[in-house]
Amino acid sequence: MTPFRKNFHSGNNDNIMGRQETLGFVLIAAILMAWMYYTSPQRQPEQQKSAPATEQTANTPAPQTKEIVPQKNTPAPRTTTDQPVNDSLGKYFSGTEIGKEQTFTVETDNYIAVLSTRGGAVKQWSLKKHKTWDKHPVQLVNDPRGDFSILFSTTDGRMINTRNHFFSAQIPAGGNVVLTGDERFEIRFILAASEGRLVKTLTFKNGVYDLDAEFTFEGMQSVVANYEYQILWENGITYTEYNSVDESNLASSYSYGGGELMEVNASSEGENPKADPSGQTEWVALRNKYFAVALMSQDKKAIGAYLEGQHLLKPNGGVVEQYSIALKYPFKNTVNETAKISAYIGPLEFTTIKGYDRDLDKIMSLGWSWIRPITEYIFIPLFRFIHSFISNYGLVIIIFSILIKFALQPLTKSSMSSMRKMQKLQPLMQELREKYKNDAQQLNLQTMKLYKDYGVNPAGGCLPLLLQLPILYALYSLFSASIELRQEPFMLWMSDLSVPDVLVSLPFTVPLLGNFISGLTLAMGVTMFIQQKQTVTDPTQKAMIWMMPIMMTVMFNHFPSGLNLYYFVFNLLSIGQQYYFNQRHKDEPLKMVPENKRKPGFMERMQQNLPKQPKK
Repeated sequence: MTPFRKNFHSGNNDNIMGRQETLGFVLIAAILMAWMYYTSPQRQPEQQKSAPATEQTANTPAPQTKEIVPQKNTPAPRTTTDQPVNDSLGKYFSGTEIGKEQTFTVETDNYIAVLSTRGGAVKQWSLKKHKTWDKHPVQLVNDPRGDFSILFSTTDGRMINTRNHFFSAQIPAGGNVVLTGDERFEIRFILAASEGRLVKTLTFKNGVYDLDAEFTFEGMQSVVANYEYQILWENGITYTEYNSVDESNLASSYSYGGGELMEVNASSEGENPKADPSGQTEWVALRNKYFAVALMSQDKKAIGAYLEGQHLLKPNGGVVEQYSIALKYPFKNTVNETAKISAYIGPLEFTTIKGYDRDLDKIMSLGWSWIRPITEYIFIPLFRFIHSFISNYGLVIIIFSILIKFALQPLTKSSMSSMRKMQKLQPLMQELREKYKNDAQQLNLQTMKLYKDYGVNPAGGCLPLLLQLPILYALYSLFSASIELRQEPFMLWMSDLSVPDVLVSLPFTVPLLGNFISGLTLAMGVTMFIQQKQTVTDPTQKAMIWMMPIMMTVMFNHFPSGLNLYYFVFNLLSIGQQYYFNQRHKDEPLKMVPENKRKPGFMERMQQNLPKQPKK
């Protein structure tokens, strides 16, 4: 990390430039501190370990044959018990809410899905390559009854959500399907109404995280009302990380259509935001820190969306943001009405999401719009290239830091050169302060002349730092939400580069710092202290030597260890560079610029146009 160098004098009240320079650095530091404080989550107390996602599914043996043989007569039966018929469902669907649930699994290289005849729902979706923070399989469906249903109103005034109704289906023999290679599997769920039926066809493909879904209303032109129905994912996705506050910071819901992205984010306690955009809609999506669900219209017929979020408080200071999303489709009162979509349920891997070529990558946390190109087209390709021949992500970050340091060499060298010139000018500036201590305007005019005579830009040390801030934020965006670093170890106590590396746990909580001390953050603070010692020579600014390292250590204590590893290595390189620069130029005299090459600076022209102050 490039150090905040504080070599400008600001001790004399009459030296307006000195005050401006110091104020500029303080403002930069304040902006950075505020941003880090806003985005920095607090570590939560130990949470209760989550139960295994689905022990039965995980241990289900693979079938001996790949042939899928449907069982005979296996539609979900409606019971004939004494359970009362629900009149609230009206004349078309009364009785369909009663039945016997049957489930089966579809297993691919990437996931194990549990499907149910109740609602034709996706009951579980367990990712085989990802674990929760407490080492259970990541199971993303957030409701034990399942999700992925259809909502519509009927002509007799009822609201029907298919998740509450029993479908019939031909369950595979053995109740388990395993796909390999390029294999696919298709299952049809049928909900029979008293007039017409709804057919939900799901197609699973090996090697991907999505499924294709086709919804067909057959002979229901007299049943469906209001010329519209919705395809829903109602209950968000399961949280998977130790720190739910951190996970909630990146949770949100989105709709995309006509090149416009709409976001609904329940970021504050008690919030329940909703959005109901209309017009052609490409997709809707919801996410947490590392995983997402997206419903993508394949037939381009979606005419709108619905988004809703809830901000829920949990025990031990936890927070959960739960989102619901829906694609709206028109119902045109024809004999057969069909909607085709793809549902992505999986990790937020940039290349996977980008590969759909649907602008779905807009839901990923890559920084502000003007920062995203740096992250997307420079840092991510470079990061992946290094990892292509180095498996340890800690080593990847170290090499990445070295390459970024080389890339920033011109800016760093310019900053060091400006700082050195300012240090050399300090004796002459002190003479001016003594000579014009009673004439502030003349003091500043002479100070500007001094800068021009020696070719010094008083903001020369500040501007390179400003230019590096977009890079700093792009790196923060990359490392703080990169699933590639999730649960990736480095060495020693650094077992997960995506979370803080806890070196010492404290029995109490320190404001801002938290209840632990991060080893890499502490090391980064030490390197920053050394940098400040190298660069700060003005006695009036010596407080900056310890103040900045302490502030940065406190704020970075909650950041991912991968990010702090990058800053630590970057600081080590900067210390070496500063030492080399100081040794090479320590005896180099400060030279005046030849008269014919001097140009008045912007600040000097402003000073010349100021009205003269009356002498006291």
